[in-house]
Amino acid sequence: MAAITIEKLSKHFPDGGETVVAVDELDLEIDDGDFVVFVGPSGCGKTTTLRCIAGLETVTDGDIHLAGERVTDTPPEDRDIAMVFQSYALYPHMTVRENMGFGLKYATDHGADYIEERIQKAAGMMGIGELLDRKPADLSGGQQQRVALGRAIVRDPKAFLMDEPLSNLDAKLRAEMRTYLQELQEELGTTTVYVTHDQTEAMTMGDKIAILKDGRLQQFGTPAECYHEPSNTFVAEFLGEPSVNLIEMELDDGRITSAYFECETDSSLTTAGGHGEVIVGIRPEAVELSDGDPSAPTEFHAEVNVVEHLGRESNVHVTVSGTSDELTAIVEGRPAFTGGEQVTVRISEAAIHLFDARTGDVLRNATADGTDKIHRTPQQADS
Repeated sequence: MAAITIEKLSKHFPDGGETVVAVDELDLEIDDGDFVVFVGPSGCGKTTTLRCIAGLETVTDGDIHLAGERVTDTPPEDRDIAMVFQSYALYPHMTVRENMGFGLKYATDHGADYIEERIQKAAGMMGIGELLDRKPADLSGGQQQRVALGRAIVRDPKAFLMDEPLSNLDAKLRAEMRTYLQELQEELGTTTVYVTHDQTEAMTMGDKIAILKDGRLQQFGTPAECYHEPSNTFVAEFLGEPSVNLIEMELDDGRITSAYFECETDSSLTTAGGHGEVIVGIRPEAVELSDGDPSAPTEFHAEVNVVEHLGRESNVHVTVSGTSDELTAIVEGRPAFTGGEQVTVRISEAAIHLFDARTGDVLRNATADGTDKIHRTPQQADS
């Protein structure tokens, strides 16, 4: 097991006469034994970062340390890291036993008895002990993925790197494998870096998540921290299904206003450059719907567009009356509303995230206890 430290990591690729910046001065500290998930849209740099850690990509600038040792220029085979790819990458002419033992047989001086002992142990952990004499063509997708994971486990590496290992599985099996991987990592305690574009995998699997966009780190923290305390509008929108509601409003002397909504916030809050344009973010679960009339500044009329019944809960999409602003609310149980119906929307002041409209950076996060959690710019902090 080992901690992984990434310092000012950059990776550039030539593209004709131009340069593509895939990773841009990334700083990250992954603690020993942590399960960290890199998540973000396609092209954000998460797989490139993983390949740099593995040594499969040459670093343009910066450093990578594994267990306190600089490995930036160390060949992949000398880093003591095991990688699991999106494709299972099994040798079709070899049995499961031969696939799992291949790395130990040809890259170490371990004897046959030791290798077999490691294979049996890993196969037992993965639940594939009865498949050791089969070939990959005789296995299902889930079984092949377990073999690929078992092949990594037999090496007992300092760290596991996993590049979207569940993306080729069907939805049900993917959910089962998410749970299994969490249990496996807790049992092994090996530092694991996992890449995915699926926010559900990130939220449910990671001890911490690193959210990337355009090669830059947007936020690093626990899933709960990133969801409830997003650092900017990108993080707020990326995490959560349905996505956060974002509304353009005005901030003036601690009062947030629009044509149909207003509420109080901290009077010391100012945006970059002092302009008053802000973006209010409200999670769908914090939007309340009723059939009464508005009776407070935080309540307003809307019309139901679409109701998505999901069993335990429903997503209700509405348009604010007299505007083109659309909001999504999550209501529990059977849907009580239908398309075309007029409803009253209520938003609690404590449920509001506030972002600078120009930079997208958070000014204030919503909190469960209703107290403001304010984020100040360096200029604000010094004043």
